[in-house]
Amino acid sequence: MAEGPSRRGFLGGAGLVGAGAAAGALLPAARLAWQRVGDGDDSYRPDSASPRFTLAVIPDTQYLFDGDRGDSAPLAATLRWIVAHQAERNIVFTAHLGDIVENAAAAELAEAGRVFEILDRRRLPYSVLAGNHDIDQSTTDQRGPSHYLEIFGPHRVRGLPTYGGATPDGYNTYHVFPAAGREWLLLALDWRPSDGTLDWARSVLAAHPTSPAILTTHDLADADHTGSTWLSEHGQRLWDRLVSGSDQIFLTLNGHFWPPGRLVLRNAAGRDVHVHITNYQYRYYGGGGMVRLYSFDLARNTIDVETLSPWILGQPAARRNALARREVELTDPANRFSLAVDFADRFAGFAPVTGRPSRGPAVVVGDGTVAYWRFDQGRPDGEAVPDGFRVEDLSGRGNHLTRLSLPGSPPEALRWSAEHHDDQPAPASLFFSGGRRPARGGYLRTVDGAPLNAATFAHGYTVEAFVKLPADVRETGSDGMGILSRYGTGRDAGKTGADPAQPIALLGLSAGMMLKWAVFPVELDGIVANWGHELPAGEWCHVAVVNDGRLSTLYVEGARLLRNPSVAASGLATSGEPWLVGAYHHDRIVQPGFYGWIGDIRITDRPLPVDRLLRA
Repeated sequence: MAEGPSRRGFLGGAGLVGAGAAAGALLPAARLAWQRVGDGDDSYRPDSASPRFTLAVIPDTQYLFDGDRGDSAPLAATLRWIVAHQAERNIVFTAHLGDIVENAAAAELAEAGRVFEILDRRRLPYSVLAGNHDIDQSTTDQRGPSHYLEIFGPHRVRGLPTYGGATPDGYNTYHVFPAAGREWLLLALDWRPSDGTLDWARSVLAAHPTSPAILTTHDLADADHTGSTWLSEHGQRLWDRLVSGSDQIFLTLNGHFWPPGRLVLRNAAGRDVHVHITNYQYRYYGGGGMVRLYSFDLARNTIDVETLSPWILGQPAARRNALARREVELTDPANRFSLAVDFADRFAGFAPVTGRPSRGPAVVVGDGTVAYWRFDQGRPDGEAVPDGFRVEDLSGRGNHLTRLSLPGSPPEALRWSAEHHDDQPAPASLFFSGGRRPARGGYLRTVDGAPLNAATFAHGYTVEAFVKLPADVRETGSDGMGILSRYGTGRDAGKTGADPAQPIALLGLSAGMMLKWAVFPVELDGIVANWGHELPAGEWCHVAVVNDGRLSTLYVEGARLLRNPSVAASGLATSGEPWLVGAYHHDRIVQPGFYGWIGDIRITDRPLPVDRLLRA
């Protein structure tokens, strides 16, 4: 970054690149697969399917390459650290934010170029861009030849699997990398991109219309030591001319200014753009080759950010001086933090996540299905299910359901809903508006004489359902709810142990919203219970219990849970009475109804492997 007034100087664009010429630099949108890089047993191919990956970001290293006053060792240590930890961290890309050197001198750039050979030798993907100290800062990217371009021009990264293309001037590049099962785009723009370059950037985005994009450049945001962060004068230009109108850009990264800072801006589409400045040249030893790691976790909808100095980490702890000990890792809120990003929602404007296509009953029924209920009867969303309405058992076994209500419950206590789990066969559900004080709710029960009422499942069984709890479930006094239960008490089935007033079988939730499966098996006198964890509110879950003829195991979203008993519990006792959906009973008194959504339910007379469950 420049000292004095030039730090905030704004330079207009001149010698513009025509939009047509820029567009001609694009590569086809079809993506290249990762290739194994390097040689020997330590070569590595990033895991592009994992929901977790890391972007390594290196800001201003200029004081490390400052004539005869620098030291390249910190940057070399950082690049070696990236190589060594790429597999562990799933580092898919490294981005330098400019001001590689201090004086734009040929010797400085050549020395920095030799350090970057650490990545070149392994063909590890990276980008560089020109900061104001790398070129003639009074020019735009139409400046023509430079020592920077000789060392760090597109020729340097053209052979990498992530390289996408460059502007004709060579000062701007774009890169595409696969991660978390999708394609991501990174734009590396010059210190002062011309108007033609901004046209080029928009054409790159248009050529990759479903790719989330990260913009890297040298000057975009500024900050102060109070934590306040704002767009610089040039940053405002980039925002107005490119970022705001390009919904794909969700994250911008720049150096140049210090201290680090961040802000969230709303783009023209009304969606968040995270704007981050990171720069450590003002710290001990020119920043000590600090690297900022952006660890994306799409399963958690989180980006975890940390900042460390591999150069200092590599020094024996006992030999670190007093200043180095404070710089090993920066843990203040400006340098270590987490961003909550709902990736599906944030990218919905250009890459909407489409739900899994609905599957007809013929695809689902099989594998010993004895009951299959779904709620896609074509009724309007929110319409009440009439008392006595019959939901057909699509297994063909005659285990139909009819609607009932707790006394005093209104018709809308059970209503049709378009809500559904993304992997649910039927794109519909029922909303059960049950509750306590007073007891209310609508529920379903199998018809009298249904074969399911007498089934004992001697050879095992699978019971599965899709469930969603409302966001306010814990504030409404909803506790002890039944998803699916078998009417009749243990006593009615001839059982005398372990609270015989309990229902014969119950798939439900405790007062703390913990999933449970509690049953009286055929050959035991007492209850055997499986316990799961607390189900989250506001999220659809597929829940299942699988009994292999002896032992029962609970699953949520296909994941095996912990508290599955080792007591053999084959079969299910029965009193020959109905099953209930959205309710359970205690001592033959139906309890307050379920509060939430229930989607497809299936029961089989055999254990199913995880890959044959309804969500698979």
